[in-house]
Amino acid sequence: MPKAFQERLHKGYAQSIEVSGALLVDEKSAFQRIKIFDSVANGRVLTLDDIVQITTRDESAYAEMLTHLPMLEHGAVERVMIVGGGDLSIADEALKHKGVKEVVLVDIDGRVVELCKAYFAEINARAFKDRRLKIEIAEAFEYLGRPDSKGRFDLIVADRPDPVGPGKALFGETFYDRVKRALKPGGFATFQTGVPFYQPWDITEALNELAGFFPQSGLYLTVVPTYIGGFMALSWASKGKRLGTPSGIRRATAAYKRSKLKTDYYNPAIHAAAFALPEWIAKLVP
Repeated sequence: MPKAFQERLHKGYAQSIEVSGALLVDEKSAFQRIKIFDSVANGRVLTLDDIVQITTRDESAYAEMLTHLPMLEHGAVERVMIVGGGDLSIADEALKHKGVKEVVLVDIDGRVVELCKAYFAEINARAFKDRRLKIEIAEAFEYLGRPDSKGRFDLIVADRPDPVGPGKALFGETFYDRVKRALKPGGFATFQTGVPFYQPWDITEALNELAGFFPQSGLYLTVVPTYIGGFMALSWASKGKRLGTPSGIRRATAAYKRSKLKTDYYNPAIHAAAFALPEWIAKLVP
């Protein structure tokens, strides 16, 4: 029988992923246990502390929606910060935009970045070769508080893990305050906010906290099969602009056509539909 990896992220539920061949990586960094393996159904997989972070089969549904949706509505993003994101899938998507001058990826665990460079070239090789990419091995919370981060970024993507281990610092009010400080006027921040089916409290807590710091905030959805439970919630915030307005969607549609972006998940119709919330999710929005 093939070996299987089991993820037990949600209480009372587990998912099993059949492993193809031997584990490629199984080591403990200074911060977390890192595993990389090929799977029978989901492509290559990265897990941290036995929680799935990315698979090559469906990473686009996550990375593209955190980047292209806000970038196309914004229309003039030049500087992007990525909190976490050591697999570089989000950096790769952001760098597809020709107007971008700088993408700063800040990850606390340099070993994750090294291993993903070695084993996930399928999704990040272009990013590593792009001179606009700057990788900072540092604590993102600390980086956001640096004087030179103030008002620097048009987009901040919080590709944070679940709030366990080193990821705990990337949740809560102090973190959001620092994100706000680092945003340019007119900029957007996007955050992964869990799987509502199993983590409904994440939406309510995150949106309540965001509303305490940002004049505008909200929620949109994507579907990443490996993040089991159906819809994944992505939250957003800004100092003034709203995401998902009719004019914003029209602007994004026109920008998408001009840019000739190559995507696997994102398109203008998905962009518009992402803001349509099933009633049970809408009830979680404070």
